Amino acid sequence: MQTASRARRFGGFVVVLALVLAACSQGGTESTTTQTPEQITLLTHDSFAVSDGVLEDFTNQTGIEVQVLTSDDAGTMLNQAILTKDNPIADVVYGIDNTFLSRAESEGIFDPYTSPELTTVPESLRAGNLVTPIDYGDVCLNFDKAAFENDAAVPTTLRDLADPAYENMLVVEDPATSSPGLAFLLATIAKFGETGDYTWQDYWHDLVANGVKVDAGWTEAYYSDFSAASDGTRPLVVSYASSPPAEVYYSEVPLDEPPTGVITDGCFRQVEYAGILAGTTHTEAAGKLIDFMLSSKFQEDMPLNMFVFPARSDAVLPSVFSEFAIVPDHPETMDPALIEQHREEWIQQWTEIVRS
Repeated sequence: MQTASRARRFGGFVVVLALVLAACSQGGTESTTTQTPEQITLLTHDSFAVSDGVLEDFTNQTGIEVQVLTSDDAGTMLNQAILTKDNPIADVVYGIDNTFLSRAESEGIFDPYTSPELTTVPESLRAGNLVTPIDYGDVCLNFDKAAFENDAAVPTTLRDLADPAYENMLVVEDPATSSPGLAFLLATIAKFGETGDYTWQDYWHDLVANGVKVDAGWTEAYYSDFSAASDGTRPLVVSYASSPPAEVYYSEVPLDEPPTGVITDGCFRQVEYAGILAGTTHTEAAGKLIDFMLSSKFQEDMPLNMFVFPARSDAVLPSVFSEFAIVPDHPETMDPALIEQHREEWIQQWTEIVRS
């Protein structure tokens, strides 16, 4: 997942190390003994962010240090976990979403684990005992409110985007290189299907004919082409339902409402999971970290750091989130196994349509 905050966190393979040493004294003697705490490694993507002190709280509670290894994105992270599964580089992985979940499971990279905190998570987010849902978010079309203040009506459905009234207004991301781009492609497949009078392939032919622009990733689309966030000329962009509160939160000028809105038709729900990597020698400690990631402390820290919704149903949202974030009533979803079976085929078909 990518949001306004995520665009600020790029980099290669970064290591963040939180160290806490426990000193123990015995009786009234002068001598002390220093015990080296257990250390585990969390592999994640470059959008991972927590407030200062959060992981230190986990260390203080458990005596377990957390070393964080960040990869470029979720796809790269998964590839690293798969390539090193015989000699894992981490103990826990976080950030594999439902578009890649079946691939991860089929590669046998997880040890099963059921967190006692899972009772706080809705059934709709759960996916068996190999991974634990940590957060979710919806990839949705965003629109520039100022561009539609006069005569132009805001489109309300995916089908509207193929109307000549919205010619040259839409920018999307390439599903071969972008997580929201892939989610939007999957939304169109779920919406229009592969058979019938009007298929997803027909829809993309129409979008191409109507001047859709394709960028490699979210940052380029949002900050270079989307008119609400740049000098771009496109008032419609594939982004997130949580992008409007990010606009309010990061605005240098206080805002009463976001300058962007969300079109709820055709949203695609992404769920991010954490799992214990098979082969770890720190199974118990890894389970404790996953439990902590479902704790209220961690869950309530996520929205304003990663602009995602916490998986824990009783987590309290910050006011800017609860006021301005949109939760679609009926987001598009798809069986992860079906995604795994057809992902590359669908991307290839999309590429042939868009690049022809």
